[in-house]
Amino acid sequence: MTTQRNKVHHVWTVAVLARDFGVDQDLIHDLTLGLEPEDGVIWVYDVDNEDGTLAFTDDGIQEVRLLLAEHHRITRGKD
Repeated sequence: MTTQRNKVHHVWTVAVLARDFGVDQDLIHDLTLGLEPEDGVIWVYDVDNEDGTLAFTDDGIQEVRLLLAEHHRITRGKD
């Protein structure tokens, strides 16, 4: 019996997503607080950043897209 291994071979940091989506990193942090690794969210640790950097797999980026769309729909409705 073989064990399944994680097939993630690349991730994008929250800074890259914020730039690409044209939003603040803090908004992405706030919107993704409840997401788990199964949703495509991971933390990356480095010697220069021991607190970690939020990062997203392809699945995580799709989750961010959905959450941002919902956020924009709700906030536009408040105007």
